[in-house]
Amino acid sequence: MAYPAMMMPSVQKANATRQARFQKAHPELTVEEKAKLLQDFHPDFNVKVKTPLRVGANEGDLAPMELAKLIEAPSRISPGEVNLDKPDYCTDILVIGTGGAGLSAAITAKARGANVLIATKLRSGDSNTIMAEGGIAAATDPDDSPAIHYVDTIIGGRGTNVVDLVEILVTEAPFILEWLCSLGVNFDRRADGSLFNHRPGGHSRRRSHSIMDLTGLEIMRVLSDEARNQEIPILEFSPAVELIMDDKGQCAGAVLKNLDNGKLLVVKSKVVIMATGGLGRIHPLGFPTSNHYGATADGIVMGYRTGAKLIYIESVQFHPTGTAWPEQLLGLLISEALRAQGAQVINCEGEMFAFNLETRDALAAAIIRECNARGKGVVTPAGIVGAWLDTPLIDMIHGPGTFERRFAGIYTRFMGYGINPKEEPILVYPTQHYQNGGMVITPKGETTVPNLYAAGEVSGGVHGQNRLGANSLLDIFVFGRRAGEAAAEHLSSVKQGKPTLEHLNAYNKALEKVGIATDVRSPMILPDYRFEKALTKITHMEAQ
Repeated sequence: MAYPAMMMPSVQKANATRQARFQKAHPELTVEEKAKLLQDFHPDFNVKVKTPLRVGANEGDLAPMELAKLIEAPSRISPGEVNLDKPDYCTDILVIGTGGAGLSAAITAKARGANVLIATKLRSGDSNTIMAEGGIAAATDPDDSPAIHYVDTIIGGRGTNVVDLVEILVTEAPFILEWLCSLGVNFDRRADGSLFNHRPGGHSRRRSHSIMDLTGLEIMRVLSDEARNQEIPILEFSPAVELIMDDKGQCAGAVLKNLDNGKLLVVKSKVVIMATGGLGRIHPLGFPTSNHYGATADGIVMGYRTGAKLIYIESVQFHPTGTAWPEQLLGLLISEALRAQGAQVINCEGEMFAFNLETRDALAAAIIRECNARGKGVVTPAGIVGAWLDTPLIDMIHGPGTFERRFAGIYTRFMGYGINPKEEPILVYPTQHYQNGGMVITPKGETTVPNLYAAGEVSGGVHGQNRLGANSLLDIFVFGRRAGEAAAEHLSSVKQGKPTLEHLNAYNKALEKVGIATDVRSPMILPDYRFEKALTKITHMEAQ
């Protein structure tokens, strides 16, 4: 499926203007220009699509309506249908999730002598981590330092980051790179053997380290092998549906659901590490998403019911370059690394309208403005509007074969639909990519609920209200390892009480008290795309 006839005039304009744009750059936004752009066009600033929470630890805080519906809903289970006195599994540490945060936590805890069990919603490794393309940030070049990385991260987060977490993030980044290499991760290297890196948007230095555009896939291959080598048991197709508490107010395990037979399973544990990822598949504001099928905010919902405090849940990241055509790839991430290599974002007339390496929030807002307010987007047969990412510039700048070598995954996917990104641009539009907020954590990964830890996208604070590219892969390994280590060290001090699900009854009473009546039950577990309403929702591109 090549580009349809109605899109070809704009493709031709992109081709015709390419030579004139070759190696040129659009001016960067001033602080004032960026602030106005975000205020006018970024979905984060659209309070009409958010609502204050009416119950729980964050009562009064704004949340996306789609997330609020799940948070303000009764549980999928009732305490009476679960026998907590006869657990199906007993372990020291239960890790929920097998993305990068979950596996690194489990591997680290096991290495420190803990008995670890992992439960995951789908197959082992199914996660946003495995889909990560761009790279992992670390200050490794002579002209870079953790201090510069720190400043970039704080600026990118609009100054709202939890500074203690950022300091740990950037300081431990070079070690994380070394740790992954020691496990067998094959990062791209230059001819002299040094690590290849590039500059992601919002960073002032080249510090993103990648494996072509398959970075997460390669890292997860290695971590999955390491978990198997350490013989850490993994329960697949067994999502957590509720956390178990004890009569002392401590987390004491989880109730899982076997998706094959529908049976509820009780896991008793001294510590739980929540690593369930983000919320893309609830499609906030109706945007498409780059997230994997199981990213339905389950960890946030379950943690909140136990009393876990949340931070910045109103702040959702939209990656500026998600696929807008072909429809089969709607929302699929187009790595920031393409723009770092020179691919330009242009409108239907072939004109540049933004600096390629603006922070993600600013560039996403600029694309929304160009496509909607200015009417200079490219319209597809499905009615979706997008901007061009002019990918043929990469081979023009770096030499023939560069695109196919550096971005083999993207090249293969688009060639499958008759689009050659070495010769034609790619149509993009912002896609929901990341949940900037989540459960509040300490530097050890502790939440505000005793014996409940969190790591990765289900936690919040380190990125503030906008994450810089390449910092998420770093985050999951820094704080995944920290949570695993701290949980293992904490085991000797855990004094458990009687397990209970009474917090579900208390939460239901809180819902009733404020008059919340709903047919929704949460966590969602899996999205439902069977009906036209859902399909209409994810193709609705207006942000405001």
